Order: sequence, then structure tokens, then C-alpha cells
Amino acid sequence: MKSVWIFNKNNVGFSSGVFSELDLAESWIKENSLTGVLTKYPLDQGVFDWAVENDVHNIKPEKLAEKSKQPNFVGGFTTASQEHYHYENGVRA
Repeated sequence: MKSVWIFNKNNVGFSSGVFSELDLAESWIKENSLTGVLTKYPLDQGVFDWAVENDVHNIKPEKLAEKSKQPNFVGGFTTASQEHYHYENGVRA
């Protein structure tokens, strides 16, 4: 397993589900009529490092070294390049 799927309800700071497979996550979301976002995260690697490794960060080269030394930036980094799906009342939107 190289990644996991994490579900976040809209406007909530903590995740409510972590799944090894997309179909397991979607079954749970549907069963519970959930609204939120399901995102694929790399295992054993932060999103910032994954984005740099896969060149999906949109950070100018001259700023990359500076940003990589900022804990608040690295710790809060997200990217729309991660595979993700939106759900409304258990249905993929």
C-alpha cells in the first residue's frame, strides 16, 4: 500500500475516516449519506514532499528552498493535484 484515502467532512478540522481502498471509502460515505471530500494521501511522506517529488506544487524555483524551511507552510500544505472527490449526501458530486 502506497497511499490511503482520507475523508473530511466540510468545515471540520479533523478527518473522520481513513481507508486503504477507494471503494471501501465510497461505500462508507454512501452508507452514511456524508458530505465532504475524499482525498488520496501518500503513505510515509508529507504532501509537500510528495508534491515536490512529483512536480505538482506551482512554487517558483527561487521560492522552493525558502518555503521548504517554513514549518507552518510545510505542515499546512495541500494541493489540488492530489486525487480527490467531492460528495453530497453520500453521492459523488
